[in-house]
Amino acid sequence: MNLFDVYPLFPQELVKAEGSYVWDEKGNKYLDLYGGHAVISIGHTHPHYVKLINDQLGKIGFYSNSVQIPIQKEYATKLGELTGGYDDYQLFLCNSGAEANENALKLASFHTGRKKVIAFSKAFHGRTSAVVAATDDKSIIAPINETDNIIFLPFNDEAALEAAMNNEIAGVIVEGIQGVGGIQIPTDSFLQKIRSLCDKFGALMILDEIQSGCGRSGKFFAHQHSGVKADVISMAKGMGNGFPIGGIIIAPHIQAKHGMLGTTFGGNHLACAAAIAVCDVIKQDNLIENAAEIGNYLMNELKKFDAIKEVRGYGLMIGIEMENYADVRKALMNEQYILTGVSGKQNTIRLLPALNITKAEADHFLKAFDKIITKLAVTN
Repeated sequence: MNLFDVYPLFPQELVKAEGSYVWDEKGNKYLDLYGGHAVISIGHTHPHYVKLINDQLGKIGFYSNSVQIPIQKEYATKLGELTGGYDDYQLFLCNSGAEANENALKLASFHTGRKKVIAFSKAFHGRTSAVVAATDDKSIIAPINETDNIIFLPFNDEAALEAAMNNEIAGVIVEGIQGVGGIQIPTDSFLQKIRSLCDKFGALMILDEIQSGCGRSGKFFAHQHSGVKADVISMAKGMGNGFPIGGIIIAPHIQAKHGMLGTTFGGNHLACAAAIAVCDVIKQDNLIENAAEIGNYLMNELKKFDAIKEVRGYGLMIGIEMENYADVRKALMNEQYILTGVSGKQNTIRLLPALNITKAEADHFLKAFDKIITKLAVTN
C-alpha cells in the first residue's frame, strides 16, 4: 500500500530530537526554529514531558469520556492558572486545532441559534467541514464544504466589520496572530471593535489561538496584547508539545448540556499528561517571559537587515518578509542546518521555535542568516 501523496516533502528523515535540535538519518544536526508548525513548545523530548507520559502509560493510557477522568480536571486547573484571567472559564478537550475550531463554531451556533459566521481575509482555521469554509484558501475547500454561512471581510477593516454585523451573526472568528497568512497581527482597535460589536449584537467572539497560544506571543494568548477578552478560545499545537490534543475554553455565561459536544479520544489520559507537562515547564521555567525576551531580541536584530522588507510578530511567532524568502529558507536548511517555516503566498519566512530557545541559539540563527543574505547578494 502506498501513502496518499498530499504532502510536498523535504528529503530529510528526522530520527532524533532534543531541546531545540533534531538530527536526520545521516547524523546532521539541525537547529529547529519551526517545531513542526509551532507544536514544540517546551523543546523536543523534554525530560519532565517524557516522564509524565511514561508514568501515565504505566497506569492507564486510555478510556473514553464515559467515565471519570480526574487528570482532565488537574489539567484544567493548571491551564486556568497560566491563562492570566480565564481561570473561571470552562474547558472542552478534543484532538486537534481543526476540531477545536469546529466545536467553537458549533457552540456559537448552539448558543445564539444563528448560522452566520464572520471570518477574515488570509485566515486559516483548519481543513475540516465548517472551519475550512472559514479558511481563505479556495484550493482546499471541497464542494461539500461550500456554504453561504461564512462571510469573509478584509482583515483589520473596522468599517467593513461594522457594516456587516447584524442580528444574524452567530460569531466572529479571528486568529490571535495569522500564521499561514504570513504572521499578520490584528490591531488593538480591530479586536476591540470585534468585542464591542459582538456584545452589541449578541454574537460570540471566537479567538483562534491554535498557533499563537500557549505562551508563544509573550503572553499566554496573543489577543491579550490588545486587552480584550473572548467568549471562546481555541487551542492546540503547542498545547501538547507533539502529543495530539486540542481544546476550547468557554465563557461562564455559555451553558453546557449533555450531548452538546463530544469526542472519543479527546482529553484522554496520555494527552492530559502531555499537556500538564507543558503547563508545568512553562510555569517553572518562565517560558512566557523567555518568549517575550528572546522574541523581541530576534525581531530587533532582524530589523537591521536591509534585505528584509518587514519583520512582524509578537514573542516567538515571527514573520520575515523578503523577496527571495524561498532561496533564503532553502539555504538555511541545506547549508546552515536550520529549519524554518514559510508563508509562501506572503513571501514570508516563519520562525516558531520552542519557547525555551536560548539567546545563544538565537545568535546562531542570526549569524547564519547574515551569511546567507551576504552570499545571495554576491551571487545575484
